[in-house]
Amino acid sequence: MSNRAFAALALAAAAVLIAASTLVTNDYFFSAAYTVLQFVVLATAWNVLGGYAGYVNFGSAAFFAVGAYSSIFLYKWAHPPLIVMIVVGTLAAALLGLAVGYLTLRLRGVFFAIATLALAVMLFTFVVNWDYVGGARGAYILQPRELPFGLKRYIHVLYGAMVIMAAVALVVARTIETSAIGRGLAAIRDDEMAAECAGVPTLRLKIFAAGVSGGLMGMAGTTFPYYLSYVEPSAAFNLSYAVNSIAMPLIGGMMTWAGPLIGALLLGTVQQLVQVTVSSEWNLLIVGALLVLFVTIAPSGIMGWVGAWKRRKKK
Repeated sequence: MSNRAFAALALAAAAVLIAASTLVTNDYFFSAAYTVLQFVVLATAWNVLGGYAGYVNFGSAAFFAVGAYSSIFLYKWAHPPLIVMIVVGTLAAALLGLAVGYLTLRLRGVFFAIATLALAVMLFTFVVNWDYVGGARGAYILQPRELPFGLKRYIHVLYGAMVIMAAVALVVARTIETSAIGRGLAAIRDDEMAAECAGVPTLRLKIFAAGVSGGLMGMAGTTFPYYLSYVEPSAAFNLSYAVNSIAMPLIGGMMTWAGPLIGALLLGTVQQLVQVTVSSEWNLLIVGALLVLFVTIAPSGIMGWVGAWKRRKKK
């Protein structure tokens, strides 16, 4: 399937999901679906740099928070439409990704991972001391009273926005994977020194991947303030965003665009069920247990296991 056909299919699926949601009367469905789709975007975004290029990023929460606090800043400054907040937050996180990529992607392995973790700590400290966006006390965001398309609750708007963002993230990831950029990133992942010797522009590709990854993570966070209505730094920089954005591609499979989607749908749905039936405090424990299980049974994730099973079947 060509990338254009896939993009059309993804947007058509998004339209179907949005249209079908009008038949749902339980608002919890929209809240749970919003959270799961948010993880789809985060996992897909992380995989662009962590899966395709092999650079493990522990700073996912930082880029997510940049998107969230960009929306808070714009809300306090001019109250623009949601689409403006999404675009600006995405661009701000993408620029941060480009800057961080330029400064840190000469580092490799654990050194790069530590640098991204330090970025999250630095940004958290900055936001805590930035009074205009609420600082340590947090910020209240009022949802608009006038809703488009005759919708009854603003969570329906946020659900529709997140469906479209998930579709966009998947289209971007698949387009990169099937292009010359994706092949270059795969060469970097397999052997960066050999890729450089073969003429692959490794630094430019890594910076590009960092910018795209950061932008998509920021996009996932742009609607977060409207979703919670009250945002404090510890919520935007929550550890669960960093953990889940890594765990979901690992469980689903990091070598393909479909892996993060499968991992996010599986793990996100399980977390939502546990949150309702038991407690949200169990979520990180479940993530850890599933990681240990999949690393032991299927180190390449669900997609890798399926691919190996198909190869054995052909033999």
